[in-house]
Amino acid sequence: MTTTANHPRDLPLHDLHDSYGLGGFTHRWVDADGIRLHAVDGGRADGPAVVLLAGFPQTWWAWRKVMPHLADRRFRVIAIDLPGQGHSERPEGGYDTHTVAARVHAAVEALGVDAGYWLAAHDIGAWVAFSLALDHESGLRGLALLDAGIPGITLPETIPTDPARAWKTWHFAFHLVPGLPETLLTGREREYVGWFLRTKALAPDAFDDADLDHYAAALAADGGLSAALAYYRDADESARKNHEALDRRHLTVPVLGVSSSHGSIPDMAASLGPWADRTTGVVVPDAGHFIPDEQPEAVATALTDFITGDA
Repeated sequence: MTTTANHPRDLPLHDLHDSYGLGGFTHRWVDADGIRLHAVDGGRADGPAVVLLAGFPQTWWAWRKVMPHLADRRFRVIAIDLPGQGHSERPEGGYDTHTVAARVHAAVEALGVDAGYWLAAHDIGAWVAFSLALDHESGLRGLALLDAGIPGITLPETIPTDPARAWKTWHFAFHLVPGLPETLLTGREREYVGWFLRTKALAPDAFDDADLDHYAAALAADGGLSAALAYYRDADESARKNHEALDRRHLTVPVLGVSSSHGSIPDMAASLGPWADRTTGVVVPDAGHFIPDEQPEAVATALTDFITGDA
């Protein structure tokens, strides 16, 4: 069921009527396996449902430029804040991707999607989406994963020491250290967010000061930083559960791997191919890691072609 708002204190909601053509969208909160998740829902109510998940250090806002394009193509578009992210509740535990996936799937059902949905996800959102497909594949019509290594599957177990590559993955080990990131980053969330967004994007001006303010405030609000780090701290459990699920079967739902010209994973489709029966790929030009922010029209087109069978 739809619940009353329960967003973190002191974290303002975006005015959708003033944001990137999102005037037809609505903030919603739903119960998802005992916690409240925030979603932004819009587009054509009776169209195919496309669910969007973002990664670190972002929120649903990562999809703000893509969502109107998908709505214009007559889809219902739902961007969900993961547990601990944005305006969703921050539970004390349960950040392995299979637990989170169950909550996301419950949220989609609570939002009234009952005919299957298309799922597109980036970064840690893609971790969750991969696990969701393993556990709830019957509810999916297709899965698109953007520039992400999946724990236990395609995510390297060792961090490279070559400086030309290490800057992309050094933070995995840092985030795993108990307590130290919170000690060093509390009060400095904006500097940390700014480094990620402006270093890993091909064009640093893909993010303005208001974007940095939003993401930093989301991390700073009511345990948001510890919740964001928990996805990394539970990655080993996510990997273990992924392996257990893949021992039973591979993915049969259509999978689209979305890479970018200057991202982290050069060929998402090839990396996912051993684990999925039907995989296609696309490379988005002129983009770094944050593909939805940097090339929203290209992402919307790739998703539309995937959904309509034109990919």
